[in-house]
Amino acid sequence: MGTLPELFQAWFADRGWAPRPHQLALLGAVQGGSSALLVAPTGGGKTLAGFLPSLVDLHEKPRPEGKGSLHTLYISPLKALAVDIARNLTAPVEAMGLPIRIETRTGDTPANRRARQRVDPPNFLLTTPESLALLLTLPDAGEMFAGLHAIVVDEIHALAGTKRGDQLALGLARLATLAPGARRIGLSATVAHPTPLRAYLSPTGRPEDVALVQGAPGAAPSLDILLPEGRLPWGGHMGLASMPEVYRRIRGAGVTIVFVNTRAQSELCFQALWRLNDDNLPIGLHHGSLTVEQRRKVEAAMADGRLRAVVATASLDLGIDWGAVDQVVQVGAPKGVSRLLQRIGRANHRMDEASQAVLVPANRFEVIECVAARQAISANELDGDPPREGGLDVLCQHILAVAVAGPFHPNDLYREVLRAAPYASLSRQDFDDALRFVEDGGYALQSYDRFRRLFRDAEGMIHIRGPAAARQLRMNLGTIVETPLVKVRLRGGPVLGEVEEWFVSTLTAGDCFIFAGQMLRFEGLDALACIVSRGGEGDPRVPAYAGSRMPLTTHLAARVRGILHDPKSWPALPESVREWLRLQQHVSVMPPRDGLLVETFPRGDRWFLVAYCFEGRLAHQTLGMLVTKRMERLGMAPLGYLATDYVLACWSAFEPHGIERLFEEDILGEELEAWMAESSMLRRTFRNIATIAGLIEKNHPGQEKSGRTMTMNADLIYDVLRRHEPDHILLRATRREAAAGLTDVARISLLLARARAGGIRHMALDRASPLSVPALIEEGREWVAGGAQDALLAEAADLVAEATDGADLFNEILANVTEAIPPRGDRDRARRPRDPKRRNARFIRSAPKNLGAPR
Repeated sequence: MGTLPELFQAWFADRGWAPRPHQLALLGAVQGGSSALLVAPTGGGKTLAGFLPSLVDLHEKPRPEGKGSLHTLYISPLKALAVDIARNLTAPVEAMGLPIRIETRTGDTPANRRARQRVDPPNFLLTTPESLALLLTLPDAGEMFAGLHAIVVDEIHALAGTKRGDQLALGLARLATLAPGARRIGLSATVAHPTPLRAYLSPTGRPEDVALVQGAPGAAPSLDILLPEGRLPWGGHMGLASMPEVYRRIRGAGVTIVFVNTRAQSELCFQALWRLNDDNLPIGLHHGSLTVEQRRKVEAAMADGRLRAVVATASLDLGIDWGAVDQVVQVGAPKGVSRLLQRIGRANHRMDEASQAVLVPANRFEVIECVAARQAISANELDGDPPREGGLDVLCQHILAVAVAGPFHPNDLYREVLRAAPYASLSRQDFDDALRFVEDGGYALQSYDRFRRLFRDAEGMIHIRGPAAARQLRMNLGTIVETPLVKVRLRGGPVLGEVEEWFVSTLTAGDCFIFAGQMLRFEGLDALACIVSRGGEGDPRVPAYAGSRMPLTTHLAARVRGILHDPKSWPALPESVREWLRLQQHVSVMPPRDGLLVETFPRGDRWFLVAYCFEGRLAHQTLGMLVTKRMERLGMAPLGYLATDYVLACWSAFEPHGIERLFEEDILGEELEAWMAESSMLRRTFRNIATIAGLIEKNHPGQEKSGRTMTMNADLIYDVLRRHEPDHILLRATRREAAAGLTDVARISLLLARARAGGIRHMALDRASPLSVPALIEEGREWVAGGAQDALLAEAADLVAEATDGADLFNEILANVTEAIPPRGDRDRARRPRDPKRRNARFIRSAPKNLGAPR
């Protein structure tokens, strides 16, 4: 245990506090010369613990102003969090009269302050991975960081295993060269795999060099599951049927954060709450697609106590320290225990008081997932995947950044990179290929002068070719690649909104899709927009967004399978869900815990195959591609498929047969390679990787390239490399990323192995089973203007009647109207909505300006 000086003991005592054991343990570990990972509950004073060793050290040994004044570097995944920490840290520093200067360094820092920080750095510099990477490109970075004593990485679990985390790991390895004496401190509340995180934090890449400090568990959260009044919906994933109950929870509390899983869901839930807002409560909206100004206003209003609620996506997961938050509402299934705990921790933000949280499942499968998550929290079980290997595209960017700072020898840089845990197993071949690409683009591109950025001198040292290459690197540094959007405009009419460019790239003239509540026919692209007309024929598609790719974790999926398989666990479920499962037992069987249940049945002029995989939407989407390709090869004439987090459903012209062959493990061989080669997914992935690696410039002096221009450039280069250098480093990086993330091949492999070991149970039915109904009515369905509503309602009625023999059909049909806004307030009868313009005006007057009021 560390010992606090009398000044610090008095500061704690004046506030009626006592240092927590984990704060003193961390202080002792760092004073003993060790780096440390602190895992402690939200509200347990982690941030103060992280800075305490530095505060004590500077109290005892003040730093003079000038180049050597930088003592502690704090790295946060969020700019807003860095600003908030700086504000909170100033209070104890001023109260104790410590001679410490605290400043932030982010993309919002004025140029004059950035220049001054180079010659006279503060004692504490609070920054982000991107800003640190820029600082390390400065020629005088060695002088600036030479006296660095400590590095604090906050919310380390949110960085490790991501490309931003790869960038930070390489930056930490560089700092280990510039400031070998700097100790590292990692902070997190939710760590499922502490050993890999200790390795990530280690200056040597070895976990044993980092002490693990664990705080005592905090108060268990109070976690309720909120269901809508009346019958629980079979399908739907927005949770809008429960908005009246959510609004009543907001009205009965002081401040509420309503978390949702996607941007689209945040917009819909916000609109639903606005329609219910008869009390004119100030409610804000916060997600990553809003402008920085809008998000900052919401954050400021929350900090000042001017909001009663905010609807937010993962943009507030790492929340700023808002102690006034009374409760958290999670709309939709949480998808992961660690993610849910992170969100729950936003309420109260005090370790010794139970956080108040509410789960709002959108359908019956999500009820089971919510129950599974609550059981996992009670058992103190966390989930999440360990950090993966570092990205080769990030390595390429880092090599160029090091060259911008000054000459280096390849052998020295390779040894340095190996000290970064994500790159500990990097082969010399991969490093040399990455270096060769940064030098001249590689074999296929070396004749183009624009790709020649480095050169070697007679002693083998690597130099930057000129100031233009350095300028370009600094303008394009970073690993966040914004998804290009394309406006959707009616021919001769208004703009309806925006969809992601990749979705438009998959359309051909005549294709139909649903957007803005309308069936639209794709006409073509002009210079500025996607041109559409109303109407169309055939099965419409629905635009998906990158933000919706939040996979169900392996751990939570296993718990869901366990609950379904074991009727003894069903008493924890509401009666309507138990009734649903009993109906499934009557019509078919329950999915096994370890094997795979596959049902086939006719419906209309099609045959359906439903596989209960429980491996998450990403894995199911890829598996759907592979299964339908094999069905086509076997003559079943597949017509389409859909994927949810729980099931894969395919439909075909002929009855599926040879089910075991459809789920053999060799499906991940040639069929996967063929599909990946043909799909546009690899092209999209290549563009992102090429942008990070510096092959394609997003920003250029005086201009920014449009998404379409970048796509055309990327496609041309992609085709050239595939033809002339198929083993190019960026193509290898593209294939690795597609296999690891976008296609979730590892999860599919686990599923197929589980199916082989536990057996495939094929149930040939004469009708849809109760468990299959949610998938058949949920995915790709939204309300459509005009008569399509009647068609959708009729189809839902048919499915429910088919699966339940018509039992309680009327109530079931009403329950399936999941996306319609229910009656407002506490009244049972539906009321005609007020004039939207009038309500909008009332809302804006009552709420802080520009907090996300409906547009």
